[in-house]
Amino acid sequence: MSEPLFTNDTIIFGVLMLALGFIFYTESLKGGFWEKFYKIIPGLFMAYMLPAILTTIGLIAPEWTTTSDAGEVVKHKTNLYFVASRYLLPAALVLMTLSIDLKAVFNLGWKALIMFFTGTIGIVIGGPIAILLVAAVSPETVGGFGADAVWRGLSTLAGSWIGGGANQTAMLEIYGYNQAEYGKMVFVDIVVANVWMAILLIGIGKRAKINKWLKADTSSIEALKEKMSTFTESVKRTPTLTDLMLMAAIAFGTVSVAHLCADNLAPFFGKLIAGIESATLKNTFTFLDSTFFWMISIATVIAILLSFTKAKNYEGAGASKFGSVFIYILVATIGMKIDISSIFDNLGLIAIGFVWMSIHALLLILVAKLIKAPYFFLAVGSQANVGGAASAPIVASAFHPSLATVGVLLAVFGYAVGTLAAIGCTILMQLAAGG
Repeated sequence: MSEPLFTNDTIIFGVLMLALGFIFYTESLKGGFWEKFYKIIPGLFMAYMLPAILTTIGLIAPEWTTTSDAGEVVKHKTNLYFVASRYLLPAALVLMTLSIDLKAVFNLGWKALIMFFTGTIGIVIGGPIAILLVAAVSPETVGGFGADAVWRGLSTLAGSWIGGGANQTAMLEIYGYNQAEYGKMVFVDIVVANVWMAILLIGIGKRAKINKWLKADTSSIEALKEKMSTFTESVKRTPTLTDLMLMAAIAFGTVSVAHLCADNLAPFFGKLIAGIESATLKNTFTFLDSTFFWMISIATVIAILLSFTKAKNYEGAGASKFGSVFIYILVATIGMKIDISSIFDNLGLIAIGFVWMSIHALLLILVAKLIKAPYFFLAVGSQANVGGAASAPIVASAFHPSLATVGVLLAVFGYAVGTLAAIGCTILMQLAAGG
């Protein structure tokens, strides 16, 4: 991207907060245009889309290039997404999980797992089908030879959309795609995955109608939400400064412990994995080399343990509300990564991505209809694959803050099966591309 108007992270953060403030203020207005608007478009979607618009018109940007006096191209990027995903996301998960009823979460039943694995299968078969369909119209789009073969590049999308960044990197190494062209695949990943997330967020505002069409049994979800609401009311109080400081201590103290453990566990497992002779086996467990995986997992485990202590009573002082603040900031930084106008670049690869994601979506809808699964399981099952631990909790918490943990737990499955499932998908894509 070219240099935006604002390049200072402090200013960009202020712009994002003003955008969020505008959304929450207009959403609070009763009567008139805004009330009608937010009945159609959820506020969470606007928290995602408004920063994308600001990026598109050039006010802000996730990254950009400048030319030095010596004529060298210098790359710049904002650190806001890194801070939000590494510090605020785990803190939000802690605050939202403090009051979780783990037994009630498990009572959500088998449909959650069915929808997650349906999403995985949708990605595995979607890739080769997308190649076949696009090849019928534009064979050159799915061509290439050797390291430049498009199917090799698409293998990284399969890794990202089932597991996440660690699995994506593993696929890049396994299939040796030309790294000079890798940026195009990253671009497709960002555009398609984020557009799909936007569609899911819009669907959340229509979930009652969708659930009615699916003939879904939402009793377990509603029971959990009701149980959490009842508990919140029973411990509700006006938060004191002490409450706020202790909640901050619990949240960010846990985040620091999670980072400390992750910074040691990731290198430890990295060395173990490096010693594995089988390349396939080595890359299957590459997610254990990810500090992000360990950081999110450890923060969630600590929060679940705290939910069995008196710390859960901080829900009455607004713990999940403060967690929601952090989630909205994360959503805004994710939205900032999208330049809407750039969707028209690399249209061929973008077409493959959208066809691929459409197959994933259609299979989810079909299975949800067959087993009468609620939209919650469809949306979170999809994001646990496509978005991973960074966005699955966002979608889950949009239904209710106490459900954020469900998104994390399913995302962990994604890390575990990501590389193996992506390898299976890539084999099918190679056959489809005739490579």
